Amino acid sequence: MKVAILHDYLNQFGGAERVLQAILEIFPDADLYALLYDKNRTYGFFEQNIRKTSFLNYPWIKKKHRLFIPFMPIGAKFLKSKEKYDLVISSSAGYGKAININAPYHISYCHSPLRYAWEIDYLKDLPFTPWPLKEAIVKPIANWLKTWDRRASSKINIFVANSEYIAGKIKNYYGREAIVIYPPVDLDLFYPELTTNAERDYYLMAGRLLYYKGFDLGIEAFNRLKRPLKIVGRGPEMKKLISLVKTPYIQFIPFVSDDDLRLLYSNARGFIFPQIEDFGLVAAEAQACSLPVIAYNQGGGSEIVVNKVTGLHFNEQTPQAIVQAVYEFENLKFDRRKIRQNAERFSKEGFKRKFKELIRNAGFV
Repeated sequence: MKVAILHDYLNQFGGAERVLQAILEIFPDADLYALLYDKNRTYGFFEQNIRKTSFLNYPWIKKKHRLFIPFMPIGAKFLKSKEKYDLVISSSAGYGKAININAPYHISYCHSPLRYAWEIDYLKDLPFTPWPLKEAIVKPIANWLKTWDRRASSKINIFVANSEYIAGKIKNYYGREAIVIYPPVDLDLFYPELTTNAERDYYLMAGRLLYYKGFDLGIEAFNRLKRPLKIVGRGPEMKKLISLVKTPYIQFIPFVSDDDLRLLYSNARGFIFPQIEDFGLVAAEAQACSLPVIAYNQGGGSEIVVNKVTGLHFNEQTPQAIVQAVYEFENLKFDRRKIRQNAERFSKEGFKRKFKELIRNAGFV
């Protein structure tokens, strides 16, 4: 069976790219198509599979791809191949599912419907003009993208959502049902590993430094708490977030290896997760390392964390709500074995087993 895999852009490495890795483990000989590709930023993981990229694949676009959002559908349309495939699998949060590859059947693993069409607040961090002016500019673009996104979704045979939260969006935006298969956590990579004399005196946040991920809320909360907070990740919000720090207890760690990240998870006191996330693989990885998670009770956080068993939910996206949650958290006791057990439902082997079963049920061997 000849398989093509479509991905939005490979100019960064995060949760979506870990999902892509797991799909490629099922189909190691598949051809991979993406609008953008940066070997260095994806650590060469996809080099043997990448087949073709779009006309947008220039260094200056790869670094500032959000500025070229209106051109992404055009890039997807003109990214073609003469190859004929039996099956197309897209791993997409927007544009990748519309890459123009010839196959009779399309399964789309949906990380999210196109955010920039349906939730234009995601554009607030674009580095030009005040938001009121941006809003006037982007609303017509967003309306056009909604039409385009609906049309692209209509060509998909099966939708797979990465959470119940995203399955609800697929239903609301596209009028389609979706099968939920949670993203994979590599339990052989992320497991509890205490260092010698670990005191678990710090809290942790991790992920791409984007405005909607709530790092600013965590920083403002820990400015007040005056407790150690380590923030792992990099992204366009870095300078702004650094400027918010008012205490020596907050530390930025732009990059760590997976082994170092496992140690950071394992030896932290708690993981702060204040965003509304499609799923939130970092929170699931933290749970795999037996780390309790303090999560905002919407989106993926509400599905990953079992309240007062594997972490704690809070109900307002404010620094004060995080402060109060930390105080409550510190008066609770957690069984770290149960936290690890909770993470096992997100195992990579479970993901691959369910994905293979889905493909068999669709008539492919």
